Amino acid sequence: MRRLFLALAAAAILLLAGLTLVVVASLDSSALVHRSDTISPAAVAEARRLFALNDPGQLRPGQSWRVMVPSRLIDEGVNHLAVRFGGGQAAFTAAATQAEIRITLPVPLIPVERYLNLRVSVIDDGRQLRIHSVRVGSLSLPPQAVFPVVGALAGIGGYTEEWRLVRSSVRRIALAASGSRVDISYVWQPELLSRFRALALPTETTQQLAAAQRDLVAQLGFRARGQALPLPAVLKPMLQADDDTSLARRRAALLVLASYLAGRDLAAVIPEAAAWPRPPRRALTLHRREDTAQHFIISAALSAWAGEPIADAIGLYKELADARSGSGFSFADLAADRAGTRFGKLLTDDPARIDALFGAPVRDGDLVPTLNGLPEYIAEAEFRQRFGDTRSVAYRELIADVERRINTLPLYR
Repeated sequence: MRRLFLALAAAAILLLAGLTLVVVASLDSSALVHRSDTISPAAVAEARRLFALNDPGQLRPGQSWRVMVPSRLIDEGVNHLAVRFGGGQAAFTAAATQAEIRITLPVPLIPVERYLNLRVSVIDDGRQLRIHSVRVGSLSLPPQAVFPVVGALAGIGGYTEEWRLVRSSVRRIALAASGSRVDISYVWQPELLSRFRALALPTETTQQLAAAQRDLVAQLGFRARGQALPLPAVLKPMLQADDDTSLARRRAALLVLASYLAGRDLAAVIPEAAAWPRPPRRALTLHRREDTAQHFIISAALSAWAGEPIADAIGLYKELADARSGSGFSFADLAADRAGTRFGKLLTDDPARIDALFGAPVRDGDLVPTLNGLPEYIAEAEFRQRFGDTRSVAYRELIADVERRINTLPLYR
């Protein structure tokens, strides 16, 4: 028995050593992908257009549908996911019949700089998009092992049913328009929406949102109707409610406030919210402006929930859209957006800074810098005449001024 135990132990050690060698061999000393984590306003516009054309709420159960996704949107999307969840970078490129995904992830907890580089190439054979090759570092893996491995990982994570639904729904994935887009044909199953909604907003998160909505009702209920309130008078107690300063509770508070200020009903995405108490309408302001409070809170919520690049891109997209058909481009709104984005990032990455701020009375100027002198109400024609586009020196100088103003505030130094 003792000999058997020693033999099994030796085999286990050899297996572990072999796996370690395989892992080490798959690591590279240089990154495969080098790019920034920014997201373009064009990607935001594409995503909005895509959702408007393919709203699943308009589909019947069992209905066949095809969604046409621009390759550049996939490219920025996979990069955002790699940055957000792995601290790395990623890229997607496509041609007429071939496409490739490249992912670089830094490897922590080792004394030297190493990267996990993954390269997956696919080919459109006219019937289906199929995996052609998979490389992890210098190692080549069998393409036919990809789906079984993904299925096994889904099972380990408890997502077996979601993976089955996706596999059974998708009928065909094809490259189109010389690789400029990817067409996905599928059969709509409503269960997909409910399951992915549950993944995005699990029961615990929904409970946090319900508690935050009750807090908002309590904060606004005793205020005089028609009375404008400085945002800090509501934001501070909501982020400190019941002495719960957990990230989950604070993110919930930001999302509820953002939904309230945007005039959106959470019941549109959380059916249970239809039964929650409704907060009365009150004007919340920053620097005596309702729009500044809206921009600040919505950007803070986007940053805390989806990440800083998403928040920045949506803020810039909104101003460019306003220049075309709204109130005009506003650098003051961009300043509120950027301050909100920084606030949301601090909430997730350095909450002690937020706690220090709340240790004293909070004023509007603690959250958003002075907006005096920042150009506003700029129509598209005037914007092009004065700045050309967002890459011009004149535009960059004003953005630098916005950043300098924000950096003077103690919270953001």
